Parts: sequence; C-alpha cells; structure tokens
Amino acid sequence: MDKTYNPASIEQKWYQTWEENDYFSPKEDELKKTYCIMIPPPNVTGTLHMGHAFQDTLMDLLIRYHRMKGENTLWQVGTDHAGIATQMVVERQLAATKQSRHDFGREKFLEKVWEWKAQSGGTITRQLRRMGASVDWKTERFTMDEGLSKAVTEVFVRLHDEGLIYRGKRLVNWDPVLHTAVSDLEVVSQEESGHLWHLRYPLTDGSGFLVVATTRPETMLGDTAVAVNPHDERYQKYIGKTIDLPLTKRAIPIIADDYVDKEFGTGCVKITPAHDHNDYQIGLRHDLPMINILTIDAKLNENVPEQYRGLDRFVARKQIVADLQALDLLEKIEPHKLMTPRGDRSQAVIEPYLTDQWYVKVAPLAKEAIKVVEDGRIKFVPENWSKTYFEWMRNIQDWCISRQIWWGHRIPAWYDEAGAVYVGYSEKQVREKYNIPAGDVLTQDNDVLDTWFSSALWTFSTLGFPENTKRLQLFHPTSVLVTGFDIIFFWVARMIMMGLKFTGDVPFREVYIHGLVRDAEGNKMSKSKGNVLDPLDLIDGVDLETLVQKRTTGLMQPEISPRIEKSTRDQFPNGIQPYGTDALRFTFAALASTGRDIRFDTGRIEGYRNFCNKLWNATRYVLMNTEGKDVGLGSDEIKLSLADKWIISQLQRVEKEVTTHFETYRFDLAAQTIYEFVWNEYCDWYLEFSKPVLTGNASETLQRGTRRTLIRVLETILRLLHPIMPFITEELWQKIAPLAGKDGLTIMLQSYPQFEETKVDLNAETEIAWVKEVILGIRRIRSEMNISPAKQLSVLVQNGSESDLQKLQNNQSFISTLSRLQNIEFLDSSTMPPESAITLVGEMKILIPLAGLIDKEAELKRLNKEIDKVRKEHDKLSSKLENPNFIEKAPVELVEKEKQRVAELQAALVKLETQAVKIAGL
Repeated sequence: MDKTYNPASIEQKWYQTWEENDYFSPKEDELKKTYCIMIPPPNVTGTLHMGHAFQDTLMDLLIRYHRMKGENTLWQVGTDHAGIATQMVVERQLAATKQSRHDFGREKFLEKVWEWKAQSGGTITRQLRRMGASVDWKTERFTMDEGLSKAVTEVFVRLHDEGLIYRGKRLVNWDPVLHTAVSDLEVVSQEESGHLWHLRYPLTDGSGFLVVATTRPETMLGDTAVAVNPHDERYQKYIGKTIDLPLTKRAIPIIADDYVDKEFGTGCVKITPAHDHNDYQIGLRHDLPMINILTIDAKLNENVPEQYRGLDRFVARKQIVADLQALDLLEKIEPHKLMTPRGDRSQAVIEPYLTDQWYVKVAPLAKEAIKVVEDGRIKFVPENWSKTYFEWMRNIQDWCISRQIWWGHRIPAWYDEAGAVYVGYSEKQVREKYNIPAGDVLTQDNDVLDTWFSSALWTFSTLGFPENTKRLQLFHPTSVLVTGFDIIFFWVARMIMMGLKFTGDVPFREVYIHGLVRDAEGNKMSKSKGNVLDPLDLIDGVDLETLVQKRTTGLMQPEISPRIEKSTRDQFPNGIQPYGTDALRFTFAALASTGRDIRFDTGRIEGYRNFCNKLWNATRYVLMNTEGKDVGLGSDEIKLSLADKWIISQLQRVEKEVTTHFETYRFDLAAQTIYEFVWNEYCDWYLEFSKPVLTGNASETLQRGTRRTLIRVLETILRLLHPIMPFITEELWQKIAPLAGKDGLTIMLQSYPQFEETKVDLNAETEIAWVKEVILGIRRIRSEMNISPAKQLSVLVQNGSESDLQKLQNNQSFISTLSRLQNIEFLDSSTMPPESAITLVGEMKILIPLAGLIDKEAELKRLNKEIDKVRKEHDKLSSKLENPNFIEKAPVELVEKEKQRVAELQAALVKLETQAVKIAGL
C-alpha cells in the first residue's frame, strides 16, 4: 500500500472497473424493492458547475446507500436538448464563418446541430463520471432521441384532442435577437439606471391634460387607455372621458381599475395592452384594443405614425421624447432605477409581445397536482417548500409551449391553405384522421416545443412510455426527485401534472429541495463576480495563471477583468491544489443542511482532504499490525479488551445515527457523525488503545481480539462511508476485506452496516469515558504547564474510591501508554502531597509533582509575553470595531469576522491569564 494518499492514482481506475463490470445497472427483479432517482437532465451544451456537482453528489449518495441496502436501484441519466442554448452554440459557429442558419435552411441546419451534438455534446456526462456518479449508462437518454420524441408527440396529440392544448394570441416574453418566445426562467431581471418620463396627455374636450409616467415612452404609440383608481377623488370626474394620444390621431378612453395605485406617481397610468403584462390583464378586463407596435426585431411597425416606422425601439424612444418636448407635452424627466428584463442567452432587453402561440390549459391538470401534495402522496423536504408550490399552482396561468426556433421537437400540427389547423402523429395520420385529400397542400407548423415540455415527461418517457414497459412498471413512480428551489414551478410542478395525467400516478414520492452553492462570504457564484469555482479544478488542481485566465476570459464586461484578476491572485496565490473527488463530495455532504444555501469554503475541502489522509494512514497502521498475523478468522479463542468492546459499542450507535440521517436527508449530520467517529474515536483513541495490547505483554487471545476488532471496525467504517466517498473506500476495502473474511468483488455491492443492540456495551462505554477523562486531565496539565509531550511523568492519585482504584488497576497500561507515565502512586487522604499540578476526575485527585519539571520564572516570562501580544491585537481590533466609520462602510461579513476574532482573542486572554495565576501560585 502506498505511503501517501493520491486520489489521481485511484479514482479513474475504480470508476472504469465499476462501469466495465456493469455494477451501476439495475436488474429486472420484481421481488426486490426498487429505488429510483431521475437525474435532472443537464443541458447537452453544459459543463459541470458547482451546482451540478453538489446535486449529483447527493443523488449518488442516496443511490449508493440504497444499493447497499439491497434495493434494486436505478439512477436514470440523460441530457436535455436545450433548444435555445444549443441552437445558439451552432449559430455562433456559423457566424464565425460569416454564415447564418438561413443560408442552410431548416433541414441542413439541423444536420449541423446533430453533428455538433455527436462531437461536443457529451462533455457533461464525461464530467459526471469524474464525480463518481453511479448512473445507469446503458440506458442513457436524450430528450430528442427517438423514444422520447415519440412520447412528446403522444402527449401533445392527446392533450390537444382533449382540448387541453390550443393555439391563441397572447402576451409572451419575446427575445428580439433570438426571435422567439422565452420562459420566465430564461429572463434575468437586473437593476439598471434609467429614467422616468412624465408625459402630458391632452383631454379631448380641451379642458387640460393628465400626466402619466413611463420608463418606456416609445410604447405610448400602442396605448389604448389611461387608467385611474375608481376611488381616487382627483380623477373621478374624468372617468369615461377621452384623451387625444399625442403624436397619433387616436382618442383613447379614461378608465377606472383597482389595479392602479393612487399613491404612485400622479395616479394616472398609461395602458399598453400589447406591450406590458399588467396592462394586458387590464386590457382583457376592459375589452381594450391590443395594438402591437413592434416587429420581431423590436423595430416599430406599420401600426405607428409613418415617421417612426422601421426605427429601432431605443432610437424611436429618443425621437418620440424630442417630439413630445417640441409640443410642450413633456412635463419632466427623472433619473430612475428599474429592473430590466434581459434574455439569459442573448442579453437583449426582453419585450412583452403579442403573438400567436400554442398553450397548455393547465388549470384542469393543476387541480389533481395540488391534491397529491395536500394528501401526502408527494412530500416536499423541507416541507415549507410545499407552500411555494401551492402558491404557484393555485394562481397558475396557461403555459406557452411554442418557440420560434428550429432545434427542438417540432409541433405536430399542419395547416391547409385556408389556415385551418390539424394535429396528429404525422402528416399521413392527419390526412387519415381528418379525411384530407392527398392533393390538398398541408404545411407543418414551423415552431418547436418549449424544452420544459419534454422535460415534464422525463420520469416516464425515459422508462419507455407510451409503451407499458417492464422498466416503467418496476421503477415508476420514482422514489425521490433531488432539485433546486428555482425550478419547482418550471419543472417539478409540470412533471407532477404530466405524470398524473399520463401514468395515473405521481412521478415521485418525495421532492428533496436543496439550496444554492454560494462562495465563502455567501455571495452567489457568477462570472461577473469572479468567484466561480470549477469542480474539476478542485478535484485535479489548477495553477494560478490558468485559473486567472479561466476567470477573466469571456466576461460580458471586459473592464472588470483587472479586479477579478487581483481578487483571484489574492485568494489563490499558489493556485488550487488537487483535493480529489472524495474530499469534494464529503465537503458537499457536510454542508448539505436541509434546504439552506451552502457557503463553499476551500478551507473545508482542505480539512476533508486531511480526513482522507487520516483514513489512509489508519488503514496502513491496521495492515502493518494485522497482515500475516492471526486476525481471528479461524476457530481459536478470542478475547476482547475493554477498548475493543467500547469501540464496537460506539460503532453501533454511529450505524444507527447515520442510517437515520440518510433516511431523513440530513446528509450534513451523517457526514459529521462519521467524521467525528473516525477521527476522534477510532483514530485518535482506539488505534492508540490498541498499541499497548499489540506491543505489550497481552495474551495471544487478547491480541487476536484486538487485531480482529481493528479490521472489522475499519471494514465497517469503509462501508458506512462509501456512499459519500466511493473511491478511497473501494481502494481501502479491497485491502481490508480479505482480512475481515469478506467475499465480493466490490464494496458497492456489500450490505450497508446495521445497528445491533446486542453489541452495545454500556459498562465498556462508561469505563472508557472515565479512562479518557484521566488521560485528558494529564494532557491538559502538560499543555498548561508547557511540559514536553515526550517527558515521562510520575503521577500521584488521592481520594479515589474503590471503584476508581479498580479502574486504574484494570486500565493502567492504557493510561500509562497514552499519558506517557513513568509510574502511578496511590496516596491516602491524610498524606500531604508535594507541590503539584492537579486535575479532578469526579472526587479523585490526579497530581503531577512539578519539582524539576518546569522553571517557574521562565514559564511566567513566556506567558506574560504571550499575554501582551494577544492583548495588543485584541485592543487594536476592539478599537477598530468602536469606529462608527468602519461599522457603516465595511461589508457586514467583514464586521462579523472581526467581532468573532475579538471574541476568540478574549477567550485566549482568559486562558493565558488563568495559566499565569496557576504558575504564580506554585
């Protein structure tokens, strides 16, 4: 076994072994309990980011845990065709050669996209392997493969035939660069500096004007009303009158609507139903005309006065403001902060746009989807997310499912020359279904379906729907969906609706909602903040120059590059060292407290890399003391020491706790429980307790028992830890398993440890707790008195009970070895002990005579020097925190950090001063 742990030398080796031996695939065994997770399909264009790595770790942890419980597990893997994102990638490649998709036409362009997908579309699935994901690669799916496309068509046609899909003209989010409707999730609203223009609208009767305020003056050309609050006494006399819309020859009504906030602005609101979502609803309520004034490029169209036609919306804005000013119809302009909606792909300002689209009538589907969460057939973890779900579902609007792009599932609808629409599985089936003669021309709809439409079918389309396959029967409903809160509505809710509609059952029993991965200060990771971490950089390491280049390349705002370069160099002066996959996975598990965002600090992953080293070195110790020796596999007598009984008993408690934590999705508590047991109990205590048994004069039966316990507890630890740290546990288990009498080719398929009540030994636990208290008391005196750990000590014991003295006698080898004692002497209560340092264990005094051990004056000098140093730092920081300017201007995180440091220094001062008093009193 190598002396040092090197993750690079074991991880890919073991993953290849697992995959080649088909350990990840489930068996079609109807008798075994099934456990199934569907991976949220990452975009085929994507690369692994911290959110993926976090989410995939939690899913793999659950899958490995349930596989080891003997369940028939399926982790279904696949990727999403990511309509807009993928089309943009290929269009950018064409643009680099001065070409566009229109130069190729639809069919040839789609061939180019499929070519790109074949060559470059598998990056993220290759990266999933690096994370140790034990998914079923044999049944990997793609949302546009033949089977899933068949499912999409089946669902569309059946919903349309039932009247739940229709085509209608409604307001959508329109991307004027991509020329398509986009979902709310693809719109990023960010605060920007703009203006508020106050416009004068003249009353038709010539009696004056009303003032309206707008952030988008160009849309005034599409106004069809001015609204006031019906209870606003200032404007009641105007309700029912009209105003002459400036720059046009139209008169528009003044209407009353409760939506208008009479306290905001002037209390008068311009209503543009075709270009504002709120105005659209008002337009429907008041039956207002809906005048679209924009083209698909966001240029002004033929519905505006001639002088503005063909102008870009922002050019038109300047012209319209100038023209209003010339007519004395511009009251004032104010600077104004506003939330500007931009397309997440194109960065273009999104326009509310009135256009013909396909919609799903979701209210009938939502009714049952609400019920299954109310009655507990689907449970959210944490439960509070069900409130968010209900809020969305009870206020649900029809779902726009059409997109004006080429890459995606083309809508299965055909039009005749008169514009009538026919929906079916194919043109041939449409002609048969609707008796359309062969000579009549039919043209298929050019639009494709929203990517979320196919994603909504993911839990059953991947299992063979519309056929009722054996796989669908075995694994549907699935067990749990692991996902982020941001797509509860876009994906979770739609999967529930579609699953209920087309399988007659829920798509999953539980929904585990995890938080976002943020940086150490709690900021969202983003390219513009320069705080993005690449999981593979944490696994493999990366040098500083490469890291700087990665963080500063491709920025939307190149001017922020120097700031990002500086912060990167400050944070990682030596780059990022390789931590390995297991350390990263353990970090994610340890941080995964229920539903909360996690703060990822590289200090934590460094700590868990040290944990891997600790486990590796512990295994080396065990092997050095057991290989080639009798480890109790035969029939010879075995005797367990007190420490053996104690560690076995403690292990039972750990097994019970970890199982409970996994079952309740408390991955953080499971990781913490294992960590504390391995580091503190097994490595720091039990391995030390084993030394006097194995190297002293203990009997062969006792040594055999300790060797067996060393191995069996370590082998159990490896199985406990495997779901979180698969690679290192497999590597070590292969070395340990034969000595533990374990058969099997892989730890993956071993049983998960189970609590055994009969192995709990309360007496051993109580007595070892007492032994540890004695040892810790002696160690504390060494530390406080600055006595070298190598120095052998003489110890006096006084006031001990019969029980104390018996325990001292029974455990003298443990106490003497771990405390480095020369001898232990018992004093009766009447004897005056020499000048000593004292620690108490219950009523029993443990005394360490100090004669010849310390130089009192030198030690006091050392302590006072340390006290001065700590006090100076404490006073300096305290003064800083008393400065109002610092408190007001410094980031909250920095202020809290400094307050914490002051508290730490105060505690250190108290400790040092206490030590000085003790020394002075000797």
